Amino acid sequence: MFEPFFHGFILALGLILPLGVQNVFVFNQGALQPRFVYALPVIITASLCDTLLILVSVLGVSFLILGSFWVKMILIGVGCIFLIYMGWTTWNSKPHNEREESGNKFSLKKQVLFAASVSLLNPHAIMDTVGVIGTSSLRYQGEDKVIFAFSCILVSWVWFFGLSLVGRMSGKLDKSGNFLQILNKISALVMWGAAVYLLVTLRRNYS
Repeated sequence: MFEPFFHGFILALGLILPLGVQNVFVFNQGALQPRFVYALPVIITASLCDTLLILVSVLGVSFLILGSFWVKMILIGVGCIFLIYMGWTTWNSKPHNEREESGNKFSLKKQVLFAASVSLLNPHAIMDTVGVIGTSSLRYQGEDKVIFAFSCILVSWVWFFGLSLVGRMSGKLDKSGNFLQILNKISALVMWGAAVYLLVTLRRNYS
């Protein structure tokens, strides 16, 4: 019982720790929102999307989906478009105006859409989940597999809540707004960099 739990915990933590578009977006929303409750749609959406990816990986369905050339192409294409648009929106956002308006420039619908896009339209994140978590889950059966999947899912939920809280604390300490402005620029650059990386990888693999 303890082995699959700790195995899943360490594995999921290792995958979620590196700086990526999803982490940057969750942290950014935690820092920008005037109240923590306004960041909950992003946190919950990101956590639910990770939960879905983990369950699909453990159940083995994702191996069939990613085995299709056209599914990969569509996934990468749509993912690049979203990343470019999100980067442009983030680059041009103004933290002071957002706080004064007592909300985010992103509507609830846009928050959920963006959070879902950085979670589900990132082929490399999906392939990492499938290749690492999905493959590792093959060693477990029955109750052990359930515990392994639960541990991986738990890491995602705790991580995104914690990351958003850290972002909020950073935003509250920033009285001048300079930190949030710089954070927006860095977030946009990370998103554009991820889009370029996807295109370069696509060209390298299918040229």
